[in-house]
Amino acid sequence: MHPRDQTIFALSSGRAPSAIAVVRVSGPQAGLVLMRLAGKPPAPRQASRRLLRDGAGQAIDDAVVLWFPGPASATGEDVAEFHVHGGRAVLAALLSAISFIPNTRAAEPGEFTRRAFENGKLDLTEAEGLDDLIHADTDRQRRQALRQLQGLLGDRARDWRERIIEASALIEAGIDFSDEGDVPAELRAPAVKAIKALHDEIAEVLAAQGHSERLRDGLVVAIAGEPNVGKSTLINQLARREVAIVSPYAGTTRDVIEVQLDLDGYPVTVIDTAGIRQTDDPVEQEGVRRARARAEDADLVLWLVEGGRTVDPGAMQSLVKSGSGRDQSGGSIWIVRNKIDLGEVGDVGLRGEFGISASRGDGVPDLIDALVKFAAEFFGATEGALVTRARQRDLLRRASDSLRRSLELVEDGEELAAEELRAAAYALGRLLGRVDVEDVLGAIFQKFCIGK
Repeated sequence: MHPRDQTIFALSSGRAPSAIAVVRVSGPQAGLVLMRLAGKPPAPRQASRRLLRDGAGQAIDDAVVLWFPGPASATGEDVAEFHVHGGRAVLAALLSAISFIPNTRAAEPGEFTRRAFENGKLDLTEAEGLDDLIHADTDRQRRQALRQLQGLLGDRARDWRERIIEASALIEAGIDFSDEGDVPAELRAPAVKAIKALHDEIAEVLAAQGHSERLRDGLVVAIAGEPNVGKSTLINQLARREVAIVSPYAGTTRDVIEVQLDLDGYPVTVIDTAGIRQTDDPVEQEGVRRARARAEDADLVLWLVEGGRTVDPGAMQSLVKSGSGRDQSGGSIWIVRNKIDLGEVGDVGLRGEFGISASRGDGVPDLIDALVKFAAEFFGATEGALVTRARQRDLLRRASDSLRRSLELVEDGEELAAEELRAAAYALGRLLGRVDVEDVLGAIFQKFCIGK
């Protein structure tokens, strides 16, 4: 029997022990599993209390069971659910009893969702939205993922693809009637109008997204600077807990420390790096190398200096990649003057310059407010964002490019224009997961947890 024809089962709730655990079964044998363990299946989509028994007739647990006959189920197949007490022994006995029923096996990661996709219950953009929803850490991530799960992009892509096919039909009809005089020209005009409208719509979506797909991964902010200027104290202030060792001795931080923050719904990873300086200590040298690498890749660097000391442009220059667009005037590097409680720090009102006391917290709220504004500008208007993954952006760009080329070629020959329209429809089909996407399915669904 092919693996896709087998009945799969898995724990679909949190790790045991727990108050209640949900075990899900999906496939042609789901009804048999339900009868073997609980007797006669309950009415569809109605919860029923049953005493579960294994193949030897031994009681497993007093449970609530549900029956979802396909195709009106989450996976499109027959589905049974067992809501049991979440003890390890209960789950072990239940899963063992299910495994002894012929043609059943433990589910692989993401297999329930993959079956839902293969049975037309959701498209690939909605499956990606479900994955993002499961892994959402902030409210903005949750809202964006939920919109994707509800078909925000998928519905638009299906509409675009249908309109492309309609325009393609007009172009190809003109090819078929090329010997009929004015017929091709009459068919070409509405096709060109439709193609131009489609191209403009997709181009507008691509232009408006900003960094919306980066909302899944979050903004990366690196705290860098010379040794012993308060970097670890600052990250402790931002995290509101002690995540880094604070010491008066230079070189204490030797590895990169990361903290995940939720700043007004924006996911931000703050990195505490080793102090950047020349050193003969091989361990500290490795820490400095890692600090430079992470700071170069960060979206924003907070360069910490002590009080009113002059900023060393040579030290900062090591963090500026050629052509990166960073500068010292408030772009991707901000100067943060620490220890303002110990003396004058000069003018810190310039763009990209802040004065704080990392030990007392003075000025830190203003710095956090600035980080929130930076994140809002960086991510752009994510509330209505259609594109949430680089894969989606790439395929939309391919569709847009094919539409543009079809407009350029239509006057020279309908055959070439029709081929570009087929390429655009194909790209949108890949976006939805309806054509030739076997190579990406495994990469997407294997990241799901088992039981989802």
